[in-house]
Amino acid sequence: MTLVHGTADARFAAVRATFEQHVESGEELGASLVLDLDGERVVDLWGGYRDQSRTTPWDEHTITNVWSSTKTVTSLAALVLADRGKLDVYAPVARYWPEFAANGKEDVEVRHLLSHTSGVSGLEQPAVVEDLFDLEGSTARMAAQAPWWTPGTASGYHAANFGHLIGEVVRRVSGKSLKQFIADELAGPLGADFRLGAEEADWHRIADVVPPPPLELDFAALGPDNIMVKTLSGPAIDPNVANTPAWRQAELGAVNGHGNARSLGRLLSAIPRGGTVDGVRLLGQETIELIFDEQANGVDLGLSIPLRWGIGFGLPRLDVLPWIPEGRICFWGGWGGSMVIMDLERRMTLTYMMNRMAPGIIGSDRSAAYTKAVYDALG
Repeated sequence: MTLVHGTADARFAAVRATFEQHVESGEELGASLVLDLDGERVVDLWGGYRDQSRTTPWDEHTITNVWSSTKTVTSLAALVLADRGKLDVYAPVARYWPEFAANGKEDVEVRHLLSHTSGVSGLEQPAVVEDLFDLEGSTARMAAQAPWWTPGTASGYHAANFGHLIGEVVRRVSGKSLKQFIADELAGPLGADFRLGAEEADWHRIADVVPPPPLELDFAALGPDNIMVKTLSGPAIDPNVANTPAWRQAELGAVNGHGNARSLGRLLSAIPRGGTVDGVRLLGQETIELIFDEQANGVDLGLSIPLRWGIGFGLPRLDVLPWIPEGRICFWGGWGGSMVIMDLERRMTLTYMMNRMAPGIIGSDRSAAYTKAVYDALG
C-alpha cells in the first residue's frame, strides 16, 4: 500500500523522498507537507495514518489540531486589521480594550501582545485548562492581572493565552469574535480549510494528536515565581485534551486551530506574496514590514531558550534553529514540531502539520529535515 500521496515537482524529488522515508519508517504517523512558491504549490504531500492503530489513512482532507501554528493565523488577523487602519500596533492595548489598563498595564501596546512581551503570559494560579474554555471569564482575568515582568523588556512566550489577548483586541475592533473573523475575513475568502476549534461535522476527519514524551522540567526546583513555571502551569495542558469535545468546541486562538499544511500554506502565503493571494488582498507592503520590526532578541522568559520576535512572528536565530536561514524570513510552529516558514526573498511558504508530536520545545528533527531538503533544492 502506498503511504504517501500528492505531488512534488521534479526539482523537489529529495523533499518527497525525505517525507516518504519518515512516513514509511513510522517516524511520522500521519502528516502533510506543502511548499508554495509565488502562488504555485510545487510540493503538496500527505500520507500515513490518522490513528495510532494505523487503520485509517491520512487523506487529502484530513485536518488536525495544529497547536501554536494557530498563532500564525491569529497574528495575520491582527495585521489585516492594522492594514485596514482599524488597529495601530504601536497604540496602547487600552485604547481598544480599556479594562486591560488595570494593574499597571496602561502603557502596554498592541505590539507587546503580538511579540509576547506584554508581561501577561498566562493565568495567575489557580488555573486549569477548563478556565481557557471560558473565553470571557479567562480573558477578563488576564486583563485584571499585573504583568509578571516589565512589559517590553523581554519576551515571555504567551503559550496558551496569545489568542485570548489578540482575540479580545480583534473583537473590540471588528465586532467579531476571533473565530468568526478568521472564518469571514481570512479562511472564507481564500477557500482555506482552517478554523479555530472544529465543528462536530468535521470530527470524523480529524487526526487525533499523539503526545510526545513529557518535557523533563523540574518545576519544584525552579520555584513558583519562575516565569517559565508560571507560564507553563497557567494552565498546564495535557496534550490529550486536544482530542476532546470540550477542546474542539472552544475558541483558543493560541492553540486549537484545526487545519493541514495546505490550508495553513494558503493563508500564510499572503505574506511572501506581497499581501495578495489570487486577487484577494489581505495586506499591503507597509503592513508586512511591521513583522520585521524586532521587538525582542534574547532568552525568552516563558520557554528559557533564545528567541527573536518581530511583530506577530518569530525571526531567525541560527543558534536556535540552524535550519532556518537568515534573511527576510518569519516563522512559527506548534507543539510537537509543526511549522510555518515564510521566506519573502524567495516568495516561499513552507508548511508542515502532523499528528504524532515530537519531543522538544520548538521544531523537530522532522521539520528540520523537510526544511533543509527544501532549501537544498532551492540552492
